[in-house]
Amino acid sequence: MNKLTVQALQWTGFSLKVLDQRRLPEDCVYDEYTDAAGVAEAIASMRVRGAPAIGIAAAYGIALSVCEHFLLAPLTWRALVKQDIDILARSRPTAVNLFTALNTMTAHLQGQHVTPATVLALAKKIHADDIDANHKMGELGADLLADAQGILTHCNTGALATGGYGTALGVIRSAYARQARTIYADETRPWLQGARLTAWELAQEGIPVTLIADSAAAWLMRSGAVSWIIVGADRIACNGDTANKIGTYGLAVLAKQHGVKMMVVAPTTTIDWEMPTAEDMVIEQRNQNELLPACYLQENSLVSAWNPVFDITPAALIDVIVTERGVIMQPSEQGMRSVQCR
Repeated sequence: MNKLTVQALQWTGFSLKVLDQRRLPEDCVYDEYTDAAGVAEAIASMRVRGAPAIGIAAAYGIALSVCEHFLLAPLTWRALVKQDIDILARSRPTAVNLFTALNTMTAHLQGQHVTPATVLALAKKIHADDIDANHKMGELGADLLADAQGILTHCNTGALATGGYGTALGVIRSAYARQARTIYADETRPWLQGARLTAWELAQEGIPVTLIADSAAAWLMRSGAVSWIIVGADRIACNGDTANKIGTYGLAVLAKQHGVKMMVVAPTTTIDWEMPTAEDMVIEQRNQNELLPACYLQENSLVSAWNPVFDITPAALIDVIVTERGVIMQPSEQGMRSVQCR
C-alpha cells in the first residue's frame, strides 16, 4: 500500500469498507458493512478510530440506514432510521465528531425532499469537507513550526484517523514537506496506535520516524531533542480544555516543565460549543480485559485494571490550537469563539 491509498474508509456505492486498524501493520484488511448496526460495531470495536473518521463513518452509517428502510418501509422509515442513529450514538461517548455528524445528518432528515441520494450526498460532503480541513490545518500548523526540528506526536492522527491526510499528523506531513524534521512517536499504550499506525503511515510516505516508549518522553524532552508536541483531539470545550488519547495530559505537563511547546490540531467539528469547560466531559472507560494479561482474567482474580481511553489537558497547558478556520494562541473561550463563525 502506498501513500495515495492510505484510507480508513471507502464508500463503494452501496456499502462502507472499513480498514480494520486493529490488524495493522501486519495485515491490511477491509471489512465491508451494509447497515448502520455494522458500522456502529466497527466504531465500538475500534476497527475505525480517530474522532473525525468516527464521525464520517457514522454519516455513512445513516446513509446505509436510509437506503435500507426508505423503500421497504415508506411509512415508518424515519422511525427506523432514528433507531439506527441511537445505536450509532452509543458506539463511542467521547468523540464529539460522532455527535456533530449525527446532528448534521438528523437535521437533513427532518427537511423536505429527503431521498437516499440526498442523504448519501451529505455523508460524502462531510467526508470531503474533513479532507479539505485537514489540508488547511496542515499548512497553518506548519507555519508555526519555523525551523523547529524535534517533533513528538502521540496516538494516531493521520489519514487513518480522519477523512484523509490527518490533523496533527497532517501538520507534521506539511512541515516535513517544507524541510526535513526529526519525528518521534509514542507507542501509545495500551492499543499501540503510535507503534502500529503512526509509524506505519509515516513509513508509507517515506518520512523517517523514531518510536519511543511512552515512559521515555520525559527523558527525551530533558535531552533537548523535542521542540514541539503535536497531538489531535477527540473533544474540545469552549475554553480550550481538550480530551485526547490517554497520556496526552502527561505530555502537556512534561512539556511545561521542559519548555516544550504544545500544539493541538483539530477541525472545528471537534469543538463542543455547548460545553464551557471539560468539567462535565464524559471519559470513555473501556473493558479492563483490554489491559490485563490472560493470567489475570480468571474468576476471583485479585488483579483488576483501570482503562480510561482519554484524559483531559487543561487549556492552560496548551500553547496553540490549530483549526481549519484559524489558529488560537494561548486558548481561552474568547479565542475559541473567534473561530466559531468564520
